[in-house]
Amino acid sequence: MQISASLVKELRDRTGAGMMECKKALTETDGDLDVAVEHMRKAGLAKAGRKAGRVAAEGVIVLSVAEDARRAAMVEVNCETDFVAKGEDFHAFCETVARRVLDSEVEDLDALLEGPI
Repeated sequence: MQISASLVKELRDRTGAGMMECKKALTETDGDLDVAVEHMRKAGLAKAGRKAGRVAAEGVIVLSVAEDARRAAMVEVNCETDFVAKGEDFHAFCETVARRVLDSEVEDLDALLEGPI
């Protein structure tokens, strides 16, 4: 069956998956968009299951101190690779999280998880 570019685009819009993944799913489901979405969802769950056992053993610990030096927040953020842990984007994210924790003035993890980060 011939899969049109517009059908691939529609599946991409619905799933956020890559073009080739969408085309493959549509080919395997004979162009049925709804079945392709379900097929991709199941494949995604299978991928997630394989990744669930992986350990995030790398990461950083970031300290954020209030301007008056009376409060501080220490945050540990883990990732799977040292390549990610050494990246500027990862460090910026971690610093943002630490600053948000400090600014929120929460006293425990449960309270932190209830609010926006």
